[in-house]
Amino acid sequence: MTEPAPATVRLWDPLIRLCHWSLAIAFFANWFFTEEGEDWHQWLGYWAGAAALLRVGWGFVATGAAAWRDCLPTPARIAAQLRALRGREPERHLGHSALGALVMMLMLGSMLMLALTGFLMEEIDYFWGDERLEDIHTLLADALAALVAVHLIAAVAESIRLRENLPLSMITGRRRVPPG
Repeated sequence: MTEPAPATVRLWDPLIRLCHWSLAIAFFANWFFTEEGEDWHQWLGYWAGAAALLRVGWGFVATGAAAWRDCLPTPARIAAQLRALRGREPERHLGHSALGALVMMLMLGSMLMLALTGFLMEEIDYFWGDERLEDIHTLLADALAALVAVHLIAAVAESIRLRENLPLSMITGRRRVPPG
Protein backbone atom coordinates (compact mmCIF):
# COMPACT_ATOMS: atom_id res chain seq x y z
CA MET A 1 0.00 0.00 0.00
CA THR A 2 1.37 3.39 -0.94
CA GLU A 3 1.39 6.31 1.44
CA PRO A 4 -0.82 9.27 0.53
CA ALA A 5 0.93 12.30 -0.90
CA PRO A 6 1.77 14.89 1.75
CA ALA A 7 -0.67 17.78 2.11
CA THR A 8 0.33 20.91 0.25
CA VAL A 9 -0.71 24.51 0.50
CA ARG A 10 -0.64 27.30 -2.07
CA LEU A 11 2.39 29.36 -1.16
CA TRP A 12 3.46 31.54 -4.08
CA ASP A 13 0.82 33.17 -6.28
CA PRO A 14 1.32 33.46 -10.06
CA LEU A 15 2.44 37.11 -9.83
CA ILE A 16 5.21 36.25 -7.36
CA ARG A 17 6.40 33.41 -9.58
CA LEU A 18 6.28 35.62 -12.69
CA CYS A 19 8.36 38.29 -10.94
CA HIS A 20 10.81 35.70 -9.58
CA TRP A 21 11.43 34.04 -12.94
CA SER A 22 11.51 37.38 -14.79
CA LEU A 23 14.22 38.60 -12.44
CA ALA A 24 16.15 35.32 -12.63
CA ILE A 25 16.04 35.18 -16.43
CA ALA A 26 16.89 38.86 -16.90
CA PHE A 27 19.83 38.68 -14.51
CA PHE A 28 21.16 35.42 -15.95
CA ALA A 29 20.81 36.65 -19.54
CA ASN A 30 22.43 40.01 -18.81
CA TRP A 31 25.26 38.46 -16.80
CA PHE A 32 26.16 35.72 -19.29
CA PHE A 33 24.80 36.58 -22.73
CA THR A 34 24.59 40.32 -23.36
CA GLU A 35 27.13 43.09 -23.50
CA GLU A 36 26.85 46.33 -21.55
CA GLY A 37 24.98 48.95 -23.54
CA GLU A 38 23.46 46.50 -26.04
CA ASP A 39 19.77 46.90 -26.73
CA TRP A 40 19.00 43.48 -25.21
CA HIS A 41 20.94 44.34 -22.08
CA GLN A 42 18.99 47.57 -21.69
CA TRP A 43 15.57 46.03 -22.35
CA LEU A 44 16.23 43.13 -20.00
CA GLY A 45 17.34 45.66 -17.39
CA TYR A 46 14.14 47.66 -17.82
CA TRP A 47 12.09 44.45 -17.61
CA ALA A 48 13.91 43.43 -14.42
CA GLY A 49 13.42 46.88 -12.93
CA ALA A 50 9.70 46.75 -13.67
CA ALA A 51 9.43 43.21 -12.24
CA ALA A 52 11.28 44.28 -9.08
CA LEU A 53 9.04 47.33 -8.65
CA LEU A 54 5.96 45.16 -9.16
CA ARG A 55 7.23 42.66 -6.56
CA VAL A 56 7.92 45.40 -4.03
CA GLY A 57 4.47 46.90 -4.55
CA TRP A 58 2.78 43.50 -4.41
CA GLY A 59 4.36 42.88 -1.01
CA PHE A 60 2.22 45.67 0.44
CA VAL A 61 -1.10 44.27 -0.79
CA ALA A 62 -0.45 40.52 -0.99
CA THR A 63 -1.48 38.02 1.63
CA GLY A 64 0.43 35.10 3.09
CA ALA A 65 4.09 34.47 2.38
CA ALA A 66 4.28 37.15 -0.32
CA ALA A 67 3.31 39.94 2.08
CA TRP A 68 6.07 42.05 3.60
CA ARG A 69 4.39 41.83 7.00
CA ASP A 70 4.81 38.03 6.87
CA CYS A 71 8.50 37.96 6.07
CA LEU A 72 10.20 41.05 7.47
CA PRO A 73 13.66 40.03 8.66
CA THR A 74 13.49 41.64 12.08
CA PRO A 75 16.48 41.33 14.40
CA ALA A 76 14.46 38.97 16.64
CA ARG A 77 13.56 36.70 13.70
CA ILE A 78 17.14 36.65 12.45
CA ALA A 79 18.46 35.86 15.95
CA ALA A 80 15.92 33.05 16.35
CA GLN A 81 16.92 31.55 13.01
CA LEU A 82 20.62 31.78 13.82
CA ARG A 83 20.00 30.03 17.18
CA ALA A 84 18.06 27.28 15.41
CA LEU A 85 20.82 26.84 12.83
CA ARG A 86 23.55 26.74 15.51
CA GLY A 87 21.55 24.17 17.46
CA ARG A 88 20.82 22.23 14.26
CA GLU A 89 17.13 22.47 15.07
CA PRO A 90 14.76 22.17 12.15
CA GLU A 91 13.06 25.49 11.59
CA ARG A 92 10.09 24.81 9.35
CA HIS A 93 7.84 27.56 8.15
CA LEU A 94 6.11 28.55 4.97
CA GLY A 95 7.63 31.30 2.88
CA HIS A 96 10.99 32.90 3.50
CA SER A 97 13.03 32.40 6.61
CA ALA A 98 14.36 35.57 8.23
CA LEU A 99 17.75 35.21 6.52
CA GLY A 100 16.07 34.21 3.26
CA ALA A 101 13.88 37.31 3.42
CA LEU A 102 16.93 39.48 4.10
CA VAL A 103 18.74 38.08 1.05
CA MET A 104 15.58 38.43 -1.06
CA MET A 105 15.18 42.08 -0.06
CA LEU A 106 18.84 42.78 -0.75
CA MET A 107 18.48 41.16 -4.19
CA LEU A 108 15.38 43.25 -4.96
CA GLY A 109 17.13 46.42 -3.81
CA SER A 110 20.21 45.60 -5.87
CA MET A 111 18.08 44.91 -8.94
CA LEU A 112 16.22 48.20 -8.53
CA MET A 113 19.49 50.10 -8.13
CA LEU A 114 20.95 48.30 -11.17
CA ALA A 115 17.93 49.32 -13.23
CA LEU A 116 18.18 52.90 -11.98
CA THR A 117 21.92 53.26 -12.61
CA GLY A 118 21.57 51.61 -16.03
CA PHE A 119 18.72 53.98 -16.91
CA LEU A 120 20.70 57.01 -15.75
CA MET A 121 23.76 55.97 -17.77
CA GLU A 122 21.81 55.34 -20.98
CA GLU A 123 18.94 57.80 -20.93
CA ILE A 124 20.06 60.89 -18.99
CA ASP A 125 22.58 63.02 -20.89
CA TYR A 126 24.00 64.45 -17.67
CA PHE A 127 25.38 61.01 -16.71
CA TRP A 128 26.59 60.00 -20.18
CA GLY A 129 30.08 58.54 -19.79
CA ASP A 130 30.14 59.04 -16.01
CA GLU A 131 32.66 56.42 -14.88
CA ARG A 132 31.56 56.66 -11.24
CA LEU A 133 28.04 55.61 -12.20
CA GLU A 134 29.43 52.80 -14.35
CA ASP A 135 31.57 51.66 -11.39
CA ILE A 136 28.51 51.70 -9.10
CA HIS A 137 26.53 49.73 -11.70
CA THR A 138 29.32 47.14 -11.95
CA LEU A 139 29.64 46.91 -8.16
CA LEU A 140 25.88 46.39 -7.85
CA ALA A 141 25.95 43.67 -10.52
CA ASP A 142 28.79 41.89 -8.71
CA ALA A 143 26.99 42.20 -5.36
CA LEU A 144 23.80 40.83 -6.90
CA ALA A 145 25.74 37.91 -8.39
CA ALA A 146 27.09 37.11 -4.92
CA LEU A 147 23.59 37.32 -3.43
CA VAL A 148 22.22 35.07 -6.18
CA ALA A 149 24.92 32.53 -5.37
CA VAL A 150 24.01 32.68 -1.66
CA HIS A 151 20.32 32.31 -2.59
CA LEU A 152 20.95 29.25 -4.78
CA ILE A 153 23.29 27.56 -2.31
CA ALA A 154 20.89 28.20 0.59
CA ALA A 155 17.92 26.86 -1.39
CA VAL A 156 19.78 23.63 -2.14
CA ALA A 157 21.21 23.31 1.39
CA GLU A 158 17.82 23.90 3.02
CA SER A 159 16.18 21.47 0.62
CA ILE A 160 18.65 18.81 1.70
CA ARG A 161 18.39 19.69 5.38
CA LEU A 162 14.58 19.73 5.37
CA ARG A 163 14.26 16.86 2.89
CA GLU A 164 11.99 18.92 0.69
CA ASN A 165 12.46 20.38 -2.78
CA LEU A 166 12.09 24.07 -1.92
CA PRO A 167 12.80 25.45 -5.43
CA LEU A 168 9.91 23.35 -6.75
CA SER A 169 7.50 25.63 -4.88
CA MET A 170 8.60 28.54 -7.09
CA ILE A 171 7.55 26.47 -10.10
CA THR A 172 4.30 24.95 -8.83
CA GLY A 173 3.35 27.63 -6.32
CA ARG A 174 2.72 24.91 -3.73
CA ARG A 175 4.66 23.60 -0.77
CA ARG A 176 4.25 20.75 1.68
CA VAL A 177 2.58 21.73 4.90
CA PRO A 178 5.25 21.75 7.64
CA PRO A 179 4.64 19.13 10.33
CA GLY A 180 3.29 20.27 13.69
